[in-house]
Amino acid sequence: MTRRLPPWLHKRIPASLNVEATRRLLEELKLNTVCQSALCPNLAECFARRTATFMILGDTCTRNCRFCAVQSGRPQPPDPDEPRRVALAAAKLGLKHVVITSVTRDDLPDGGAGQFAATIKSIREHLPGAVIEVLTPDFQGRGEALAKVLEAGPHIFNHNIETVPRLYPEVRPGASYQRSLEVLKQVKEMAPGTYTKSGLMVGLGETTEEVEQVMNDLRKVNCDILTIGQYLRPSPQHLEVKEYIRPEVFDYYATRGRKMGFLYVAAAPFVRSSYNAAEFSLLHFKP
Repeated sequence: MTRRLPPWLHKRIPASLNVEATRRLLEELKLNTVCQSALCPNLAECFARRTATFMILGDTCTRNCRFCAVQSGRPQPPDPDEPRRVALAAAKLGLKHVVITSVTRDDLPDGGAGQFAATIKSIREHLPGAVIEVLTPDFQGRGEALAKVLEAGPHIFNHNIETVPRLYPEVRPGASYQRSLEVLKQVKEMAPGTYTKSGLMVGLGETTEEVEQVMNDLRKVNCDILTIGQYLRPSPQHLEVKEYIRPEVFDYYATRGRKMGFLYVAAAPFVRSSYNAAEFSLLHFKP
């Protein structure tokens, strides 16, 4: 039975011609976005503002997380021209903060790290003043893959923790909570000047205490930026929503996170990893 959404999860977006224009640009350049592949509820709002989160390395993931709408299966080989097209799209959209993510590519020796590096370098050539944020998979914890991405010099390195440890077997089969923490720890050790970021979903059956423990764990590895949003079921084949978290609980998480020492916390029902990501740039990067 489909659960009725509470009033705070109803969102009205004014019509904008930019939505179709952004969609056409992405189609012309044969680019994927996590906005489309993951069925993000903020797609119309972001496309209307001529912004998008580029998803490199194809549209097929080698893992099958039970919360995610991105298709799983056997991916195609990386497209060597993709980094150039991502940079071209970012330039045409006039982005000042560019977010690059990817499907998980456990089939590749470097997990796709080389494609991240090439995309970062291409964006620097086309948009030298842009802030570049990457949202990566865990690369199976391989330090050499992380180093390859970091050598290209992203300003922000995001790797999502996604949920609390107890729910990992159900929510993220094939992933490891400790490995994800270790990724963030290694990034800070390898590139102390790079901001680190992570995010999690709530509404999957976790407790407030478990969320706070995740926040504590992230601070122990010096994670700088935290995002927390409501899990919304993308299809009947995905995990059910256990609870719609009230806005005041998100406010509590935001206040608690700031007190813990996060430089920036975005916590609200519609918050996603890359949603309004440029807000951090406005506070911490000079134009």
